[in-house]
Amino acid sequence: MREPDSLEAFLRMVGEELDLTVGDGDADRDLADLPGWDSMNLLRLVTLLEADSGRRLPVRAVLEARSLAEIHSVLERQA
Repeated sequence: MREPDSLEAFLRMVGEELDLTVGDGDADRDLADLPGWDSMNLLRLVTLLEADSGRRLPVRAVLEARSLAEIHSVLERQA
């Protein structure tokens, strides 16, 4: 897996890696409202992103993120 550089690529990666149906319209949707989303998906996503980028993501910022777009922003700030 290559670190996604655009929000669209990030959403595609989330859908593929976590086996979720995620589209462009879901970027700003509250995580709690995403079909199939749960805390295990968040843990899996952080693990995937950290393994791919070789960088630790700030746990507090990730936990405070309310949407996939916000998680993507955290990832971009760490680049």
